[in-house]
Amino acid sequence: MSARILIADDDPIQRQLLETLCNRFGYEAETADSGEAALARLRSQGLPPVGLLILDLVMPGLDGMAVLARLKESDSKLPVIVETTQNGVESALAAIRAGAHDFVVKPAGPERLLVAIKNAFASARLAEEVLFFGRRSSGSLTFNDLAGESAEMARALRQAEKAAKSAIPVLLEGEDGTGKETFARAIHGASARRGRPFVTVNCAALSGHVAEAILFGDKDSHGEGEKPSGKFAEAQGGTLFLDRICELPMNAQARLLQALQQNLIRPAGAKRSLKADVRLILAARRNLIERVTCGRFREDLFYRINVFPISIPPLRARREDIAGLAERFCARFAAEEGKRLRGICAEALALLARYDWPGNLRQLENAVFRAVVLAEGGELTVAEFPQIAARVAGFDIRVPAAPSAPARAFPEKEFVRVEVRDPNVLPLLDANGHARPLEELEAEAIKFAIAHYHGQMSAVARRLGIGRSTLYRKLKDYELAGCEEEQQLAASA
Repeated sequence: MSARILIADDDPIQRQLLETLCNRFGYEAETADSGEAALARLRSQGLPPVGLLILDLVMPGLDGMAVLARLKESDSKLPVIVETTQNGVESALAAIRAGAHDFVVKPAGPERLLVAIKNAFASARLAEEVLFFGRRSSGSLTFNDLAGESAEMARALRQAEKAAKSAIPVLLEGEDGTGKETFARAIHGASARRGRPFVTVNCAALSGHVAEAILFGDKDSHGEGEKPSGKFAEAQGGTLFLDRICELPMNAQARLLQALQQNLIRPAGAKRSLKADVRLILAARRNLIERVTCGRFREDLFYRINVFPISIPPLRARREDIAGLAERFCARFAAEEGKRLRGICAEALALLARYDWPGNLRQLENAVFRAVVLAEGGELTVAEFPQIAARVAGFDIRVPAAPSAPARAFPEKEFVRVEVRDPNVLPLLDANGHARPLEELEAEAIKFAIAHYHGQMSAVARRLGIGRSTLYRKLKDYELAGCEEEQQLAASA
């Protein structure tokens, strides 16, 4: 879900205060000066989605309670934190009964506001996970459930939306753990076959002598008038998902090609064929053309299924989505483990976003699960991800010797303390233990901000609290790389 916060308040001073605090907490914040403006922003198309609304209860025109009523009418799941005065606690409780998640008393203290925001996001992510698994199990998963912020994923989803409108066979290509089955379920859920069977087969688990019987049935497994066996028959009217199609035995490949060409299936040993009303979605983790070249996959079958290939990006190609995915996993596992976690701290999210995740979504999910089990505080920190930190440049993991203790004190356990140095911490002392000059510190802070905001100079200047012209002047003064190009861009702007 989006980490963007919309602040609706008619008091400009209060709006500015809340916006400053939200930005300081690391969230993107927008403001609206009325209830009508807030609802118009939430309904607007083409703008970044809003993940949380901070709503003043007392506003002219459409007040906070009316906004909550409108949101309830539209079945909105947007979490809302309402603002109230010292004497308005009763109104705040009424707002919570009307659907608000929490309330803060004006002027909101930074600590109280941050806890309310983190709790609201954690609750919304848990609700999002519950809905996700509910739709997944009912066969009504949609592409909105897979949407993220990365351009690579958006491209794959656009292709999948087109494929869902027809019965064309789809070949999903991607590394292990990229979520190909979930992608296939979304195509099924967005198609005319939604609500009908979605049957999965792992072709790597099919041995040569039973593959045909499992896929197409066996004449000895059903009698006259009984329902035919086999995965094709089970998926009749719905979708059959063949995972790891590259591992399908050669004898079953020939039968599959025949079924695709004739839209007929014949159980092994049977004399009569049955019509196959099945939509095929296939997934491959290896390059199929290489399998064709080495004789491990039929060339005619390859051209038959390679009609509409969709490449699912690995997690390292969609780093913008890592934080949101990790937060969702954290909310789910915290609920399952009975732990009160508000989420993952900013430093830990930065760590996760910098790791390459060779195991993709599956590895991220397992890493967050382990971190939740180990967690002792109110949120996950870098210390809960020591294996990941050890593999990311800049994160220093030091495992000192265990402190000496009487052997009888801990007879069966070894305790190891892991110290993690955050690479985002700016050292104030040089190698000789002397304070570093302010110019060096400022130059490093600017370099870090440019890298952190991916060269978006407007965002860099805004977060550093300086004007763009001042930023470009400092780039030149400190002889930072790229300053000439940035000055040219500034001049052309």
